[in-house]
Amino acid sequence: MEFLQFLSCACIVFTVGMFSTGLTDLKKMRASKSAENVQFLPFLTTCLNNMGWLYYGILKSDGTLILVNTIGACLQLLYIGFYCHYTKDKRRVTSQTLIAGGLLCGGWLYFSVLLPQGESQLAQLGLACSLFTISMYLSPLADLMEIVRSSSVERLSFSLTVATFLTSTSWTMYGLQLQDYYIMIPNTPGIVTSLIRFFLFWRFASANESASSYKLIQAL
Repeated sequence: MEFLQFLSCACIVFTVGMFSTGLTDLKKMRASKSAENVQFLPFLTTCLNNMGWLYYGILKSDGTLILVNTIGACLQLLYIGFYCHYTKDKRRVTSQTLIAGGLLCGGWLYFSVLLPQGESQLAQLGLACSLFTISMYLSPLADLMEIVRSSSVERLSFSLTVATFLTSTSWTMYGLQLQDYYIMIPNTPGIVTSLIRFFLFWRFASANESASSYKLIQAL
C-alpha cells in the first residue's frame, strides 16, 4: 500500500511537470505576441486525452487519475486559449477546435448514454483511452527518423525526454500495481520512445558538438 502511494505521488509530480512544459510556449507567445513556431495540435490532442482519462478515473474512483487529468486539462485549455488569442490563422484553429469538441461530445454520448453502466462501459472507455495514448506516444516516430537522417538532435528536447520517461515509467508501474492493463500498456511505448531518444542524444549530440567546435575554429 505504501509503494502504491509512492507511485501515485510520482505519477502526479512527473505528469504535472510534463504538462507544465507548455508554459515555455505560453511565455514565448506572450513575449512575441505571436503563435508562430508553436504547434497547436499537441495542446488539443493532449486535452482530449486528459478528458478521456479523467472520465475513466471518475468511473474507477481513482483519485490519482482524477487529479492529474484535471490539472492537465486545465493547463491545456489555458494553452489553447492563449494560442487562439495570438494566432493569425484563427479559421484553422477554430475548425480544429470544433472538430475536437465534436469528438468529445460524441464520445461522451456513446460512453455515458448508449453504453450500459458497468464493466463493459469501463472496459471500452479504457480501451479507447489506451489506443489514443499509444497513438500520441508513437506519433513522433516520423520526427525521430528525420533526426537519424540528419544526424542532428537540435529539434529534440532533453528535459521533455526525461519528463516523458519518468512519467511513462511511473504510470506503467502504477497500472501494474493496480492490475489495470489499460493504464499499464499504453504507457509502455512512452518508455520505449524515450529510450530511443536517449540513444539518439548519446549517438548524435557529441557529433553535433564536434561539428560546432570545428566551425568555431574555422571562424577564428
